[in-house]
Amino acid sequence: MLDIRQIRENPELVQAKLDLRGAGAYDIQPILALDLKQRELEFTRSQLQARSNEIGKLVGEKMKSGTAPDAPEINTLKTEGNDVKIQLSELEPAERELKAQITTLILQLPNLPSDTTPIGKSEEENVELRKWGDEYIPTNPQILPHWEIGEKLGILNFESSAKIAQSRFVTLIGAGAALERALISFMLDRQIAAGYTEVSPPILVNSASMTATGQLPKFAEDGFKCADDDLWLIPTAEVPVTNLYRGEILNSERLPIHHCAYTPCFRREAGSAGRDTRGLIRLHQFNKIELVKLVHPNTSEQEHESLVANAEAILQALKLPYRVMELCTGDLGSNAAKCYDLEVWLPSAGKYREISSCSNFYDFQARRGDIRFKETGKKGTQFVHTLNGSGLAVGRTMAAILENYQQPDGSIAIPEVLQSYLGRAIL
Repeated sequence: MLDIRQIRENPELVQAKLDLRGAGAYDIQPILALDLKQRELEFTRSQLQARSNEIGKLVGEKMKSGTAPDAPEINTLKTEGNDVKIQLSELEPAERELKAQITTLILQLPNLPSDTTPIGKSEEENVELRKWGDEYIPTNPQILPHWEIGEKLGILNFESSAKIAQSRFVTLIGAGAALERALISFMLDRQIAAGYTEVSPPILVNSASMTATGQLPKFAEDGFKCADDDLWLIPTAEVPVTNLYRGEILNSERLPIHHCAYTPCFRREAGSAGRDTRGLIRLHQFNKIELVKLVHPNTSEQEHESLVANAEAILQALKLPYRVMELCTGDLGSNAAKCYDLEVWLPSAGKYREISSCSNFYDFQARRGDIRFKETGKKGTQFVHTLNGSGLAVGRTMAAILENYQQPDGSIAIPEVLQSYLGRAIL
């Protein structure tokens, strides 16, 4: 959530940064107009409140000096006081309504891109920072797409899943389920060893939680909401884990806070009609290991780089080729100020596909969720900076393994780091 003071005091800068996301996509003028009206009402209200207090004081002084309670001058003051109270009773709800309208409009605005985020209009202008693992790119020209080899091996079942639910669901069977479980355990073990504290949170959250992390109101159509309760299936563990600290003032000595969490995730994929309709890349239900950080603003940039390194370490341990892309302003996620995508190599497609998105939100989520910290010996509080990234998306990692480790005879070699979890070297 953007700060109304920043919008008010630096409207040209705020509008210019929003325009970097897409010229004309966002307009802060309605917010500025409502803010001006609200502050005018606030000034009028404060003057009326001061006059009400003054009248009360004058009446008290006159009566203390011996003026009769029903004296004309007392009655005149009381009449004026009653008129002021009526005006105040009308102004206060009007001011509250204006504040609510301003908040509604601000909640619809995205975060401002950081000064170091590349400027661009679309994903075509994202910047490739580095590649890793070219030597592990398979040379086998007969690699089948992961959904074909998975069905051939009897470990992925999409047809029955569509019967049970609908399209874009999958059932993992036998070694497929075991491979997923191995990946989850491996990823958690590695991130815990890297200093993250594991959390197993609720996978149903309320609207306040979805609003705090920025899924609401903007992305309501992409969520699954329960019909009879104010509860949503989580699109990512970022939501419940970040909201563990909603409304809290932390002691600065508790920072940084690093959490990892395994959860199922649920998304309608409302904006992806016709894309990735086969396979594990874009499902309505998928499993993911999420990395979440709450940090001091002074360290958030270096914390972002280390979070990316933690996600990269999983791909390197699995010996999966990947590249790191820095997203430009036109492709930046709504809540992020800066973002790096990790993209894993999928041989059947002959291209890299996103497997982790690592974002720094600065104080955007903390302001929405009122997550602050206080430094010992200093007055006031500050908003924390929040960060998150996948460490990794489990289904997409499995897809990459099924393709990059596919053997000419149709078997799948198991990455060495997973063999102790599975108790086998070949799938």
